Amino acid sequence: QVQLVESGGGLVQAGGSLRLSCAASGSIASINDMRWYRQAPGKQRELVAAITGGGNVNYADSVKGRFTISRDNAKNTVYLQMNSLKPEDTGDYYCNADARRVAQYGFRGYWGQGTQVTVSS
Repeated sequence: QVQLVESGGGLVQAGGSLRLSCAASGSIASINDMRWYRQAPGKQRELVAAITGGGNVNYADSVKGRFTISRDNAKNTVYLQMNSLKPEDTGDYYCNADARRVAQYGFRGYWGQGTQVTVSS
C-alpha cells in the first residue's frame, strides 16, 4: 500500500506564510505527478498546484506568484510554500500522487487525509 501524510497546516494571519509537506511511504516503486488540492467549506475541491516527476510545475491562477510547489524525489515528499496568504486560501489541503507500487504494473492515484489551513483577516 501507499500512504500520503500531510503536515504543516495551521492558523495564520493574512499576509503570513505556511509550508505544507506531504510524505509518501510504503511499497513505492516510482512516483510521477504530485499535486496539492484544496477544499474550502461548501465548495468543490480544486487543484492548487502540480509538479511532474521532472520538475515541471503548474499553478491555479489564484495562487500564481504566491505559492511554490517543489519536491524531493529521494524522500518521496512534495512541498507547498504558501506566501502572502489570504482569507480565501482557507480550506483543507490534500496531497495527491500518481504512484506505482513495487512488483505492480501501472500507476494509480493516492490521496492523503488532508491538513487544515485557516487564514484570518
